[in-house]
Amino acid sequence: MQQSVDVIDGKDFRRMIAGAYGAFIREHEYINGLNVFPVPDGDTGTNMLLTLGAVAKAVAEAPAEGIGSLSRRAADSAIMGARGNSGVILSQLFRGIARGLSGKDTATSAEVGKAFQYGVLYAYRAVARPVEGTILTVAKGIAKGTRRAVRDKAPFADILREAIGAGREELKRTPELLPTLKAAGVVDAGGQGLIAFLTGCLEGLEGRFNGPEADFERTLTVTGPAAEMSISHPYCTEFVVKQFTAGLDEVKRQLEQMGDSLVVAPGESVLKVHIHTAHPGAVLESAIAWGTLHDIKIDNMADQHRKTVELAPAADMSKDEAVSVPAKAGLAVISVVSGDGLINIMRQMGAGIVISGGQTMNPPVEEFVAAVHNGSAEKYIILPNNKNIMLAAAQAKKLLGDRVAIVPTVNVPQGLAAVLAFDPNDDIDSNVARMTAAQAAVKSGCLTVAVRDSQVCGLTVPQGAYIGIIDGSVAVWADNPAGALEALVRQLIGPETEIISMYYGAGLSSKEAEVLATGLRQQFTHAEVEVYFGGQPHYQFIISIE
Repeated sequence: MQQSVDVIDGKDFRRMIAGAYGAFIREHEYINGLNVFPVPDGDTGTNMLLTLGAVAKAVAEAPAEGIGSLSRRAADSAIMGARGNSGVILSQLFRGIARGLSGKDTATSAEVGKAFQYGVLYAYRAVARPVEGTILTVAKGIAKGTRRAVRDKAPFADILREAIGAGREELKRTPELLPTLKAAGVVDAGGQGLIAFLTGCLEGLEGRFNGPEADFERTLTVTGPAAEMSISHPYCTEFVVKQFTAGLDEVKRQLEQMGDSLVVAPGESVLKVHIHTAHPGAVLESAIAWGTLHDIKIDNMADQHRKTVELAPAADMSKDEAVSVPAKAGLAVISVVSGDGLINIMRQMGAGIVISGGQTMNPPVEEFVAAVHNGSAEKYIILPNNKNIMLAAAQAKKLLGDRVAIVPTVNVPQGLAAVLAFDPNDDIDSNVARMTAAQAAVKSGCLTVAVRDSQVCGLTVPQGAYIGIIDGSVAVWADNPAGALEALVRQLIGPETEIISMYYGAGLSSKEAEVLATGLRQQFTHAEVEVYFGGQPHYQFIISIE
């Protein structure tokens, strides 16, 4: 019989996070498989796993401290490491928990239970337009179960059991609330992820670690191009603290716990800091208490591995030399795309910074923050170019304030249209208005292969079929790429169409792409058909109609 835990401390919290991470290592592929859409974008479990991995690493490496400060550290790490919409929702769960535990060294079961209720509330608020039958339905059920158990003054382990039970009941209902889930015969992936999180917390609290042991120095193996880098402290972080009044020894003690390659160069009321860290946001948050922060530079040292943000190298931080950083000026665009061809095209069209990401490889919030801190412009407009990156971009804006604006592009053609409308000499509000109008006028679609059988308009689309997608829905399918491509373009074009732009993916050769383009030219003689190398994974073609 498990012993009841009536008072929760920092050690208990550590075990819960370690248990939750172990549960996700065990369950994330199953959660990925619940994604009902037949395109190869089943990344809900992976996004939640990588977000939780950032939390687990920060908590594991943190010094012994109370549950309040530890939960705050977890929340900061979750926010900066959040990937995809599901990861951002999970990060808001941690944010609410941290609010409920703020200032506490230990907490009663009721206090921790209420903190988890805060977490569910924050997670729900993270989505602008909540949809029933999703992770949010499960979150509401968890909140109700938690509230009942807290009211009955149950031990926290029992509170978790009640929350899990209530959440599972709501999870069972999700197919009845969303027809797409019912047609596929699955429950909501994000909701299943929440259940896995709470189950892991309970296992960790009770000392039942059923997942693989966490090894943060080892590369995390995930399918697809989103595999994690193996550098344990990938962000070279530099800044200057002016009006420095804190104790130098205490500052060194704090920084030594946050990374390596530490250089601390004190001057007259000035401190220069250089550190390699996994969590630059946590470093800067600590440094705010030491004085005023200036000349912040964050460089991702794993750029060669993931081909992420291409930025200038960090300045030398020797003790005897002054930090010289060019003044930031003007306005620039940060665009998210995947594929060497599309990255080059986006840069040529005027994007100042390109972050590699897209379907199944959603960049974390921290990459947006690092890009803005390290870039040469004073302000930036973000083009997410994928609906599953929207919440991460919005979270970056919350952290960066008016230095960032977002144009809500949900695919690459919209992003290309938006960046073409960008004028670096105009103000940010005018640019956002013009770029938003430009992206909204775009007609686009994409061609890929169904990774599972699915129901579309009452018909079964078989696994392996070529499917054309418009506005996030399967519009056409065929058993060969030429037939699916022609049917897709036929749905997109009109008598006013002048140009059909085709961006072919990494799985096609230029010869194969040109053969398919020739077929379109023969079918649609009134429009020009242009072919470009995109290099994107998963999608044979991305189509833009002008």
